[in-house]
Amino acid sequence: MATTFKQLGLIGCGLMGGSFALALKQAGMVERVIGYSKSPSTTEKARQLGVIDQVAESALLAVSGADIVLIAVPVAATEATFRAIKHLVSPDVLFMDVGSTKRDVVDAARRSLKERAVAFVPAHPITGKELSGVQHADASLYRDRQVILTPIAQTLPSLVEKAQEVWTAIGSQVRIMTPESHDAAFAAVSHLPHLLAFAFFTGILQQAESEEFLALAGPGFRDFTRIAASDPAVWRDILIANREEVLRQSEHFRGALGVLEKVLRDCEGESLEALVRGVSEARSQWRMGAPRAR
Repeated sequence: MATTFKQLGLIGCGLMGGSFALALKQAGMVERVIGYSKSPSTTEKARQLGVIDQVAESALLAVSGADIVLIAVPVAATEATFRAIKHLVSPDVLFMDVGSTKRDVVDAARRSLKERAVAFVPAHPITGKELSGVQHADASLYRDRQVILTPIAQTLPSLVEKAQEVWTAIGSQVRIMTPESHDAAFAAVSHLPHLLAFAFFTGILQQAESEEFLALAGPGFRDFTRIAASDPAVWRDILIANREEVLRQSEHFRGALGVLEKVLRDCEGESLEALVRGVSEARSQWRMGAPRAR
């Protein structure tokens, strides 16, 4: 049976935090949710929607009395949040985040929490929506989605186990990685794709015929550019925080694009078809959440 909690302290009552609160409520795992957001209107909306039960006036007050805490703020605001709550961080309480980068979050925890970092279990749920805000919170957001935990050497094993139980109980598939491995992997499969989507759409907008081109775009273009509509502030923080790994992946992309451009420029039809076929077959065999067969 999954652990039940008396109080969830929710710092950041947007899409991710709100969905976590709703998921715990739906699973009967929490008695009460106390929420804090930088914007008072956000927390009030969260209360009106039943996402939280009570509004906290500060991050510290959201933590007070909680036996589980979720920090769901932009990654750039994580360290300030740690500093605000550090006096109440205790091994008796499970602290987690939902940031899309992990090395910077772990470093912030070490600097701000010091020995209290034993209570922090860094987490990254692989899910989301293009539409942000608590009004889009969904209790099923984490169901059948992967959640990556990146504990550090100091993290208490008992809290890692408890974190696994929590995410599993709301329908997630949990994996454990190092912060470094996490950031390298997600630069490849998430962060660079967003950067490319932003660049691709920008390239169209810069052309005089952009409106005409966009009027003719169909489902393929819609699917390819979906993530270009993502939250600008969130992705600013993610891309800057993980810029070294993103730029490393960008080099791989530039190399692959250069090969395709060369065979296209040289009208090497057979070579182009062979390259496309190899990629097409690999993509057809890929299944989300499963390692590719070698």
